[in-house]
Amino acid sequence: MELIGTKKLKELIDRVDVVLEVVDIRNPLSTQSKLLESLVRRSGRDLILVLNKCDLVPLWVSKAWSQYFQRRGYKTVYVSATRHYGSKYLRRRINELITLRPATLLVAGFPKVGKSSIINMLKGKNSAPTSPYPGSHGYTKTSQLYRIGQDLYLIDTPGIVPPKGDDIEMIIRSRPVESFEDPVPISVKLIKYILSHNPKAFKQAYGIASSDPIEILKELALKRGWRYKLTKEPNLEEAARTIIRDYHRGKIPFYTLPPEPV
Repeated sequence: MELIGTKKLKELIDRVDVVLEVVDIRNPLSTQSKLLESLVRRSGRDLILVLNKCDLVPLWVSKAWSQYFQRRGYKTVYVSATRHYGSKYLRRRINELITLRPATLLVAGFPKVGKSSIINMLKGKNSAPTSPYPGSHGYTKTSQLYRIGQDLYLIDTPGIVPPKGDDIEMIIRSRPVESFEDPVPISVKLIKYILSHNPKAFKQAYGIASSDPIEILKELALKRGWRYKLTKEPNLEEAARTIIRDYHRGKIPFYTLPPEPV
């Protein structure tokens, strides 16, 4: 899995007219790139904050997050790239900012917030490679240029390097699921985080009523028939990887809410 560093990101920003920062609307504060926004401000370019995956949250949550960011000065659009919802609003925002053509946009964000799906939506056809989780087929390896309209171009990039730390979003987006040597502690942390926002998440996703992370992993493994060959015990590693993948794919009901207005 390749990610883009600060130097290359700055070079790309300096080449374009408008930057689309794509975040996951389920958890936008944890999927915002402060580095990207800082570089855009310094360059004097315009930025549109694209709250993607709005099909995974109630409409009132999308509106709440949009209002939250607008109050803080962001030009904001919420969309579902996979459902092609919000395409005309995003295009309208882009056209409001672009007064001279030819012009170029940059689509950027952390891994697997849906950048390639945004490109597909803007192009009007599914020709940019997409994939639901990091490190799998379709992951953007290098910057790519696309024509998306009359004298309008768009640059897709590899994911921005997530900052180091213990934020669970950064952990699960920084590497492919298969590369975690021991995915159980990571999955346990993710399960706890999900449950703190939706106590019924795993009942809704898998029919598992337990609120204990290890028990959830055991029950999921048993439901799927995943056992270690020698001991016949539940295969917790396989269950852990599945939960991380399913979170990326939006199969586990989860969303955060905006902080109270200051």
